[in-house]
Amino acid sequence: MINDPFDASTLARDAAVADSGAPSRVGELISIENDQPEIATYLFESILPGYRGWRWAVTVSKIEGDAPTVCDVVLLPGPDSLLAPKWIPYGERLQKGDVGVGDIVPTELDDARLTPGYASLPDDEDLDLLTPELLWENGIGRARVLSIEGRDQASKRWYEGEHGPDAEIAKAAPLPCHSCGFFIPIAGSLRQAFGVCANGISPEDGRVVSVDHGCGAHSEVLV
Repeated sequence: MINDPFDASTLARDAAVADSGAPSRVGELISIENDQPEIATYLFESILPGYRGWRWAVTVSKIEGDAPTVCDVVLLPGPDSLLAPKWIPYGERLQKGDVGVGDIVPTELDDARLTPGYASLPDDEDLDLLTPELLWENGIGRARVLSIEGRDQASKRWYEGEHGPDAEIAKAAPLPCHSCGFFIPIAGSLRQAFGVCANGISPEDGRVVSVDHGCGAHSEVLV
């Protein structure tokens, strides 16, 4: 029970409602601050959109023998209203689709998804046996390549996404992608699990698909 020295909580609420424009914008009485004998501030919860944690502050004055009078109605921030949310680095906030034409998204030097290109090379004695294509695939010519963590993140994202085995189109497919003539395995360590669809009439054309994905445009579904 909040002590009301002026018995003016109803008067104060009516003033807040009049200032806000609607009864639904004024919440419960939070407290009454009575630091001076003739002045009291009635604090009500604000339910205004965009003002979470703010309060309606209604200042009421009362001189002995007279009725209480409303002096002022203002919106004041509460103790939690000005607290900024916990900082999340931009790299963790970005979602698929956030990067548009002309946008530049720098990659951090310590990005766990990447590793220096030289770190992916085979033993030095094997270098002479590698073709230029294999040298590029193993990282020569690129400052950084996918790390084990980066590959794991990508494969998990692809496999559990709409181009993996659990997609509705894959569940209804007559045969899996790995037996389709339009399936092109990708290079590198993910070759055994993923490839690219090259069927122009397939909805997956040009997309990375899992070997156990599928669609109705499989090459061996014959009339």
